[in-house]
Amino acid sequence: MSFLPTGTVYGVLLNFRAEVEALAPQMSQPPYKAPPQAPVLYVKTANTWSTHGSAIAVPERVPEVEIGATVAMVIGPDGDVEGFVLMSDLSIPHASFFRPPVKFKCLDGFLGIGAAMRDAQEVADPAEFRLEVRINGALRQSVDFSQLVRPAAQLLADVSEFMTLAHGDVLMLGCDAGRPLARPGDRVEISAPGFETLVNTLVGEAA
Repeated sequence: MSFLPTGTVYGVLLNFRAEVEALAPQMSQPPYKAPPQAPVLYVKTANTWSTHGSAIAVPERVPEVEIGATVAMVIGPDGDVEGFVLMSDLSIPHASFFRPPVKFKCLDGFLGIGAAMRDAQEVADPAEFRLEVRINGALRQSVDFSQLVRPAAQLLADVSEFMTLAHGDVLMLGCDAGRPLARPGDRVEISAPGFETLVNTLVGEAA
């Protein structure tokens, strides 16, 4: 049976150094005029969840989507990390991070979820995670989690300062800059040592 969250899935923006550097000029502009001081979160609602191996429908109006490869923390009963799971956070490409990205990120099926949770006891340091993203077999991105702005433990602590994460909630570590684009017909594979490869195929949405 494929893994599925039992709580809420949260994504986090601006948690890779390259992403922050790329967007730094925008952060000094209105309305905020400064970088955010706390983690910037969004929710991947339950309608977005797609299991490993499933086809993800892309609306006809969307020629291509961004593939946000990441690892997510699964919260345990005591608020600690119970395990980690691969995720493929799909988005319609968009330039602004000032508004809630619901219409870009929360389309049906737009979150591929790894087949199994890796027990946190097996992980010495989440900063050692290395992901590879392949589209139709070709390597399109490598993601190094030593480049996080807030490492996993700090991210969890900082989020917990302003909200309570429940048992079964899931908190992504973030998606790096340079996210590859894919389109209907493409096969997307996200792999990392110690994890079962996450595979989803994009298909055109039925009329």
